[in-house]
Amino acid sequence: MFPAMTTTQEHHEIPVRLDFDAHAADFARAMAHLDHAATKQLDKVEFDPPLRELVRIRASQINGCAYCIDMHTKDARAIGETEQRLYALSAWRETPFFTERERAALAFTESVTCSRPTTSRPMLTRRSRSTSAKPRSPR
Repeated sequence: MFPAMTTTQEHHEIPVRLDFDAHAADFARAMAHLDHAATKQLDKVEFDPPLRELVRIRASQINGCAYCIDMHTKDARAIGETEQRLYALSAWRETPFFTERERAALAFTESVTCSRPTTSRPMLTRRSRSTSAKPRSPR
């Protein structure tokens, strides 16, 4: 027999990996503008919102960004995406849940998305501190 499934009703906030708003406000604004412009272009070519969220989730899975996965899965659920498809997204090739169009978009997403960075949260924290410090003079 399989053990009983563990469930929780607790709500946890997932911290952002690097707070661009605090450390690079101009960059954060530029990225928000880029996201808005990209969304407008996707709307023009009728790239539907549910597929857009699947692509965003898959890219976030590949990049290992828990904050983004949390955000995009909530957005996907809000526009009607099913739990079953969200759970199966990382193994989309092995399931019958996705259309040919969705499969093509997911394959393309995987081909252009960088793999998970090797930078850990502690290293990001150290980098953040070191970039705000004055540069050292050469020896």
